[in-house]
Amino acid sequence: MPHSNIDSKTRGRAQRLRRELTKAEVEMWTMLRDLRPFGARFRRETPIGPYIADFAWLSARIVVEVDGDTHETDYGRRHDLKRDEFLKSQGFIVLRFDNGQVLDGPDYVFLTIEKHVAPFLKKELA
Repeated sequence: MPHSNIDSKTRGRAQRLRRELTKAEVEMWTMLRDLRPFGARFRRETPIGPYIADFAWLSARIVVEVDGDTHETDYGRRHDLKRDEFLKSQGFIVLRFDNGQVLDGPDYVFLTIEKHVAPFLKKELA
C-alpha cells in the first residue's frame, strides 16, 4: 500500500530529476541549504499532487522554481500557469526564477527568497 497519494510514475520521475539537476538548480540548492541552520527545510524535486516542485519547504508552503528555456514557450507558460494555480490552491507561495537570474544574479535571488521565508525562520539571518 502506498504511503502517500503521489502516483508512482510521478514519484519515479522526481527521483530521476533529483539525480539530474541542472547547473542553475545546483546553485539554487546551495543557496537553499544555506538557510538550513535557520530552520528552512527545503526538499529537491518534490512531488505535490500531480506536479513536481523543483524545491519545496512543505511546512512553510513555499515552492521555488528554476526555469530553463522550455518554460519560455507558449506550452511552457500555459503549463506553468496551470501548475502555479494548483500549487496556490494548495496554499503554496510559488517563487519563480529563470536560469540566468540564478547563475548571474544570485544576490537578488537570495534576497527575494529570504523576504518570503523570513517569517518561518527560527532566527534572523546576519
